[in-house]
Amino acid sequence: MTGAPGAMIVIISGPSGVGKDTIIRLLKSLPARPERHFVVTYKTRRPRRGEKDGVDYHFVDLEEFERLRGEGRLLEAAEVHGQWSGTPRDQVEGALAAGRDAVLKIDVQGADAIKQIVPEALRIFVAPPSDEDREARLVGRGTETAEELDRRNRDAEAEMARRAEYDYVVVNETDEAHRTAEQIDEIIRHEHHLYPDRRIEL
Repeated sequence: MTGAPGAMIVIISGPSGVGKDTIIRLLKSLPARPERHFVVTYKTRRPRRGEKDGVDYHFVDLEEFERLRGEGRLLEAAEVHGQWSGTPRDQVEGALAAGRDAVLKIDVQGADAIKQIVPEALRIFVAPPSDEDREARLVGRGTETAEELDRRNRDAEAEMARRAEYDYVVVNETDEAHRTAEQIDEIIRHEHHLYPDRRIEL
């Protein structure tokens, strides 16, 4: 499949507690040309308080996830924080064919897999102002057990160590999520200006 001219895959990654969900929500509210499709990924974990199936993620059990993977319906799949996550191929292909950017909120493993398939994918890493700030945000949301917090903090160290591999790094300062979303919006617009005829092949 070859996407429409200019349509991009935009990857947004960052450690737990950095504020990715808030940033994505704010990014959705900004007008964009071309339009953006925010891909809803599959997760094998249970929904957190306030999360909606089909809106925040598609929540499935491991058996269903493996079925989707075996049928080739996932563009990438990775084990993250002890649970599986995967990007639906049809959403990405549909967005690109319609001339819309496919925006993926995925971890560094998933970003690696997408980059191998689509070298032209734009990768943006969201970093916290400090590790202490990130840990405080993670504890403050109150959605993880002590064991889960420990795993996510360990994983965050490995993720932060790889931020230099991304095309752009944006720091999400405390209480500045609006500004962070605007910065990401500016980056995407700049990339469109640089490569207006880019075509993504999957």
